[in-house]
Amino acid sequence: MLIKTYKNISCSNCQSKSHSLIENLNSEELNNLEQNRGCSFYKKSDYLFLEGSYPRGVYCLNHGKVKVFTRGNEGKEQIIHIAKPGEIIGFRAMLSGDPYLVSAETIEECAVCFISKDEFFKMMDSNSEFRNDIIKGLSKELGERAVSITDMAQKSVRERLAVGLLQLKEIYGTEPINLSREDLANFVGTATETLIRLLKEFKNEGIIETQTRKVIILKSDKLHQLAGK
Repeated sequence: MLIKTYKNISCSNCQSKSHSLIENLNSEELNNLEQNRGCSFYKKSDYLFLEGSYPRGVYCLNHGKVKVFTRGNEGKEQIIHIAKPGEIIGFRAMLSGDPYLVSAETIEECAVCFISKDEFFKMMDSNSEFRNDIIKGLSKELGERAVSITDMAQKSVRERLAVGLLQLKEIYGTEPINLSREDLANFVGTATETLIRLLKEFKNEGIIETQTRKVIILKSDKLHQLAGK
């Protein structure tokens, strides 16, 4: 069980390391990191941090998934990103020294390691490859975000749902997409009622299958056509 094993997470043997920015740390740096980080279990719907608070460090996701989102004036969520194992969350605000512009909340049980600000900066100072990976990651994300915002603004809700399902397929891999209808609607940027209607249309067209809240993609090629990709 995750609850019993999360405290035994080893940085050197972490199964998520190959998908993480810490992949290029040497054995000495990994051992030092292991001695100076703390790992915690988070239940579903627990917050890692809240919009407006100041960062004290970064969060390395070992197991589970986390939604990163902001709220509009009326309190409606807009999910910007769903983080999967191996991702480091919260380093952008920490590098800028500004408060978080987003919140991060678990969408399933998670094991998360916390790395303090001082320790993270030490890693950047001592390992140029790690520092360069951080810079590349920031640059890539900025470019992808700009393209995504422009692209999504010009698409219909049906097309946006196709794009969103393809993005989620990359995140979930071979597993069914397991998001609440509200979260899925907030990820796509539409009302929950509209999302439910479109999912029913996609199911009737044989593009997806649903099992309670889970979504299984049957025809990725059809989604690519709808998304214009």
